[in-house]
Amino acid sequence: MASAACAYLLGSIERHGADVRVGIDKRAMTALSGGHLAVDFASGSVPALIPFMTARFHLGYALAAMLLLTATVSSSLMQPLFGLWSDRRGALWLIPGGTMLAAIGMGGAAISPLYPLVLLLVLVGGLGVAAFHPEGSKFAAFASGRKRASGMAYFNSGGNAGYALGAFATGQLVVWLGLVGGLVAMAPVLLVSLALVRVVPNLSRLTPETGGTAFNRGDDRRRAMVLLGTVIALRSVAWFTLLAFVPLWVVSAGHSRADGNRLLFLMLLAGAAGTLMLGPIADRIGLRVTLVITQTLITPLILVFVYVGGVPGVLALMLVGVCVVGTFGVTMVLSQLYLPRHVGMASGLSVGLAMGIGGVAAVIAGAIADAVDLKTALTISALAPALGVVFCLKLPAPATRAQALATPAAAAVLPSARNVET
Repeated sequence: MASAACAYLLGSIERHGADVRVGIDKRAMTALSGGHLAVDFASGSVPALIPFMTARFHLGYALAAMLLLTATVSSSLMQPLFGLWSDRRGALWLIPGGTMLAAIGMGGAAISPLYPLVLLLVLVGGLGVAAFHPEGSKFAAFASGRKRASGMAYFNSGGNAGYALGAFATGQLVVWLGLVGGLVAMAPVLLVSLALVRVVPNLSRLTPETGGTAFNRGDDRRRAMVLLGTVIALRSVAWFTLLAFVPLWVVSAGHSRADGNRLLFLMLLAGAAGTLMLGPIADRIGLRVTLVITQTLITPLILVFVYVGGVPGVLALMLVGVCVVGTFGVTMVLSQLYLPRHVGMASGLSVGLAMGIGGVAAVIAGAIADAVDLKTALTISALAPALGVVFCLKLPAPATRAQALATPAAAAVLPSARNVET
């Protein structure tokens, strides 16, 4: 199956032309989405390993959450730096290189005999994840043409599906094989990274022509990016707490670790489906409207999961996945529109630096769970997205396409005026 996936990835951009299309370049987007699937498959293994590492090393909630914090800090705090590198020099080799490093780090962490070594290797794997995303996101933007929300939804659907599959496959392999199953799970990721090495020369043709005058520095709307980063960070407080503790919440209710990982998979799978659904919706009703609606729903849905439980709780948790994961593409497009001169850095900020706060929040929630109980920790974290709604309502409209089309470089990365103004 892994070899077939690699062959498909290699063939996805053959005979690809150099022109940026008005619509989505499906061959290039398939290749980029496939790489995104692979690197986030590796990233998704981390929350799946938490209940097994907790049992192996006899960890409390706070120490268990350190595993997720390590992954998010390395993969998030470094993303803006890789994005700056991408903007200034271009670094297509980060796409296969980051994927390979993610596979090596996460696979090694699964079989490490000491918890500090586990954290170190997760840190290494997280750097690989950080290296892939800004460059991959930038070229996905080029491949999207003018349908940016839809194009980035397709790109993110690969990552979201990979994260969900990584959590599920790693959890099942560890149940069947022990922690060595985490190493086995990284074999397909390593194979895809080798396939991406051969794809890089073809992807370089996606780079748009940059004639005309460069953007003025004032075209970067930093205050708007700060507001958006705050929304992402508050959303991430609840999301990363769920990633860390949904399996342990299920275990605390008397179910197995495998049951906990299956519920985690359902949440992530629903999020992957939500990406494909919400991208086209955002193209129709507007980016900010889509973000406000989904952000408003997160808090009550989490409270239903915690306090009602049962089938309604499972359905509510899946809808949380739709609202959070499904809008990753929306926030990425908004960040690129707020920082049009630094598309790579914008991508790194939208999925990187702000989300690192979520990892820190998961550790704080773990400390609360150790001191009080897990139910209290989940409840407190659920309130953060409600505060984010206030900042959502303050987000300004991005620049219209008419304003941005002063240069061919701008035209290559902006969607239609109808989508940008909302």
